[in-house]
Amino acid sequence: MKDCEKPHKEKECVFLLFRHALREVCVCACARARVNDHPGTKETRSAEAQQIHFSSDLVSGLVSFSTDSVCVKMKVMMMVCVIALWGAAGGARSCGESRRVYGEKHSLDTAPHARISGEHLRLCPRDYTCCSSVMEDTLARQSEADFLSAVRDTSQFLLTTFTQRHRKFDEFFQELLDVAEKSMNEMFTQTYGHLYTQNAHIFRQLFADLRRFYTGGTVSLSEVLADFWAGLVERMFSLVNPQYQFTEDYLVCVSKHAEQLQPFGDLPHKLHIQVSRALTAARALVQGLAAGRDIVNKATKLTVGSECVRALMRQWFCPLCHGSPSLKPCHSLCLNVMKGCLANEADLDTEWNNFIDALMLLVQKLGGPFHFELATDSIAVKVSEGIMYMQENSITVSAKVFQGCGIPRPTPARNKRSPRERDNGKPAFRTYSAEEKPTTASGTNLDRLVEELQERLRPMRGFWVALPHTICNDERMAADVTNEDRCWNGQTRGRYLQSVTADGLVNQINNPELEVDVARPDVKTRRLIMELRVAVNRLRLAQTGRDADFIDSDVEGGSGSGGAAEAGERFSDDWPGYGSFSPPRNTLPVDKPPRPRDRLRPRDMPTNKRNRLNGRSRSDAGRLSPALLSALLLLAVCFSLCL
Repeated sequence: MKDCEKPHKEKECVFLLFRHALREVCVCACARARVNDHPGTKETRSAEAQQIHFSSDLVSGLVSFSTDSVCVKMKVMMMVCVIALWGAAGGARSCGESRRVYGEKHSLDTAPHARISGEHLRLCPRDYTCCSSVMEDTLARQSEADFLSAVRDTSQFLLTTFTQRHRKFDEFFQELLDVAEKSMNEMFTQTYGHLYTQNAHIFRQLFADLRRFYTGGTVSLSEVLADFWAGLVERMFSLVNPQYQFTEDYLVCVSKHAEQLQPFGDLPHKLHIQVSRALTAARALVQGLAAGRDIVNKATKLTVGSECVRALMRQWFCPLCHGSPSLKPCHSLCLNVMKGCLANEADLDTEWNNFIDALMLLVQKLGGPFHFELATDSIAVKVSEGIMYMQENSITVSAKVFQGCGIPRPTPARNKRSPRERDNGKPAFRTYSAEEKPTTASGTNLDRLVEELQERLRPMRGFWVALPHTICNDERMAADVTNEDRCWNGQTRGRYLQSVTADGLVNQINNPELEVDVARPDVKTRRLIMELRVAVNRLRLAQTGRDADFIDSDVEGGSGSGGAAEAGERFSDDWPGYGSFSPPRNTLPVDKPPRPRDRLRPRDMPTNKRNRLNGRSRSDAGRLSPALLSALLLLAVCFSLCL
């Protein structure tokens, strides 16, 4: 009777049960006859004759019935059993449940009502089946679509995070630049009045160049700031020396030697450090978030191979063809199928983790030593302090300029007076108190954005390796790991005995569920790995305050008329303490070697913006070297002694 457990043995099973029931009835009837058999009586012979007649009738087809009440009861019981068994066999052959599940998404035109021979099947076991060839092809396509949908749904968290955070950070950084420019314009208009409005184009150009750098333009921040301070020193030198007439060539000489003269002290260098670090980090972060979004988009656009489709069909829809549509694939079977189908994506894991780590560290720096909000707030303050410094040291600066560039011609019909004598001794420029420093209405929004992004980035590590587990842990995709004995093992209901393969393309050579070509890596995956490496390199450079597009010029740290210092120098009044992220304080004096005479500064390059606008090239003929300055001073002393 064990053969009755097999689905293709229903007919034989019913016949065996019928014969067994018939034998039991005969035995019972004979036993009844023997009990009533008394020698020498007519009743015994009559009962025996009746029993023989009854047995022969049963064998010949159960045409007649015995008048014996016990045998009648047994016959009724036998007929009920046979009818019940036959109905059960017919129910086992029905495909009603499979048809119901299949009909929820597809047409039932090709779905059989009862099991048919499975010789036509290409993907599922060729047993008695509830699937036609058309159904099998349709379910194979559905398995591919379900797989792609599962990958998209699982990766939606990544895509949403990168897209939304990119938009929020970009809008926030742009807003901070707008607020910084507006604050500077309002304060400088109030403080300097007409003098500022006459020269406001210098400041507008500064912010325009900063925006162009932030949005990805090929702009060097060192050159931008050098141009700004050079233009500012030309205008300031004319304002603090109104008793002289300065030609354009003379002002060019002044700006060329601004780095030596340091008319604004070390404030240009401090501003360069703050702005370049913060702006470079902000741009790198926004670019990194955009790169993450694009990489996830590309990685989840999968091309499903035929082997993968075959394996997906076997685990998800062969139970339906088997007549058990509610039976889920075993968890280990699902893992092997998913690891084989997602083998190339698992190879992204190492570079992906490096990418997430680099983003995390850069975000921490933006909330600490490279704080973008503090940097934009400091622009107006540092510029104002630089202007004040030049005014206070205008006599010394002017004397050095006159020695190197010559004595300019006096202004006709004007008295020679010092800047401090103008406007009743009121200084033309002033610095700002802490209460007047520019601030933004957004307050601590940057800190909140940083914290939210960190919380979302942490669970992204190891995403591609964990993707098969994430999909198979979904109760709609596979049976629970604790239900290994009551799941679909690829052939029938029972435990899945194969071991789960390791992650990555190379390890799929031993995958028991599908054949993977481990000797031919996926071209798209190799490209994504290269994109991740490029993104990681940019993020790591930004962590040190360097721009990947202008590494050489930014490392030099040149910034107009600022003091010379190494790129790692930290100014205590620029950055408050930020724990382990604070750059080391440079306690030793730094003696920067003189720049070679034949090396052009960034603002002297042929492609320099100011050179293009002014239509002139600046030669090094007027460079004021220390030796020449000493010689001129000695000559002046000798000339005065001779007089």
